[in-house]
Amino acid sequence: MIQVTVWNEFRHEKHNQAVQEMYPEGIHGQLAKFLSEDHVMVRTATLDEPEHGLTEEVLKETDVLVWWGHMAHGEVRDEIVDRVHKRVLEGMGLVVLHSAHFSKIFKRLMGTSCDLKWREDGGNCRIWNVNPSHPIVEGIGEFIDLDVEEMYGEHFDIPEPDELIFVSWFPGGEVFRSGCTYRRGNGKVFYFQPGHETYPSYYNEKVQQVIRNGVRWCAPTQNAYPTYGHYEARQKLKV
Repeated sequence: MIQVTVWNEFRHEKHNQAVQEMYPEGIHGQLAKFLSEDHVMVRTATLDEPEHGLTEEVLKETDVLVWWGHMAHGEVRDEIVDRVHKRVLEGMGLVVLHSAHFSKIFKRLMGTSCDLKWREDGGNCRIWNVNPSHPIVEGIGEFIDLDVEEMYGEHFDIPEPDELIFVSWFPGGEVFRSGCTYRRGNGKVFYFQPGHETYPSYYNEKVQQVIRNGVRWCAPTQNAYPTYGHYEARQKLKV
């Protein structure tokens, strides 16, 4: 069974009534709720917990980490980012949602600014499936329509994705690479765009299905982590 940790800043929900009303159990609570229906073990962690809830023990027991952040990226301690980065390289999966594109861990893994254009105007969004044979789009169909979602637009300053899964379109004419996969070390990373804190994107059944599929895709394989550093010869060398 896949062991999932859902991480959320849990700040908007404490200070913004609109977010409280949209996600009364926190964004992490809503994500954990539908993920737990997929026969996975789910725990949650938030920014204000000791070690941000991401202790060595928690991460050791985590197969896939789901990350949502927005207003407090800078408050995430660098030593915790180092810890998560190490676990991804060792094989832990990472699903990065919405504004977590600007999180320290995603920027560390990408090696770029991860900046983009944005606009919050209450417009709709169509998320096109551009990789229909990929496991992440199983059960999704040709596109996902969201009645309201924050506009994210190109240029998105990320490395060329290993696989491009979704491209979003917005009424202002913008497009956005909204579903991207990467491999870093032994780990797999999936970025998915929807999820503005005052909009109901995480109640949408197809958005939920994509995140479930992304968790399964990111789950570690049984491949052994390579040996690095000084290495003894496997056979006797002739001198």
